[in-house]
Amino acid sequence: MKTVLFCAALLCGGVAFGAEPVAKSSAKSSAKGGAAKPAAAASSANAAAELAEADALFAKKAYPEALQKYTKLANAGNVMAQQHVGEMYFYGEAGAIDMDQAAQWFQKAAAKGNAVAIASLALMKQREARRADLDYWIAKYDGSDLRTSEYRCPAPRFPTMSKVNEEIDYYGGKMKDWEACHNNWVKHLNAALPLTKRIPDDLAKIMTKDETDKATAHLKEVSDRLAEDTKVAGRMVIADFDAWRAGTEAYVKEHNEMVKNAPPPDDGK
Repeated sequence: MKTVLFCAALLCGGVAFGAEPVAKSSAKSSAKGGAAKPAAAASSANAAAELAEADALFAKKAYPEALQKYTKLANAGNVMAQQHVGEMYFYGEAGAIDMDQAAQWFQKAAAKGNAVAIASLALMKQREARRADLDYWIAKYDGSDLRTSEYRCPAPRFPTMSKVNEEIDYYGGKMKDWEACHNNWVKHLNAALPLTKRIPDDLAKIMTKDETDKATAHLKEVSDRLAEDTKVAGRMVIADFDAWRAGTEAYVKEHNEMVKNAPPPDDGK
């Protein structure tokens, strides 16, 4: 998004659009002595040079120095500088994100027809209208929408042991059903990662870089928690199943030994 906002500035190089208009006193001087045009041209050339210096500082990420030069030109009425100052407050390159300051500078540049400033103001209105949606993905999303009914896998409860074949088959089937559901959930969760893919495209387009970074970090925490919860839940079910199976196998073994070693029935009595 930031690339889009800055593309107009980059294409313009350092040309000073909307340079300060010639003062009335200069116009009078021009009528008398014809010296106003050279003075205006010199002023425009100086502004262009200062704008180019500010652009170079910005490109080197020397933001405080760039902001100082942009602000000086912006206060003098340079429309490109006004646009850049607005952008620096919008993205936090002025030291901190300040949407009020950004709006003020964009409004000044937009009043002179600056297309980027006009688009930026429209973007800011969209962001204001969708503030709740932005906050949801930046800090409130919890991944609960991923657990649809298809992927809710209630953990089966096992007794200490089972003594009859019907019960053994019943709990063995319960484990197979849970295992199939659990594996499907794991596949579904993996397919959903990274969770940033779930942010609607139209919302992602109006996020600032800072907001995108915060959303990415938050969603990474959510995905890590979901993965850990899945592992813990799986281990608990498997531990319960293993305990039931061990108890059942021990009982079956003991029972079979008892049957094997039992004296034969006395059919004659």
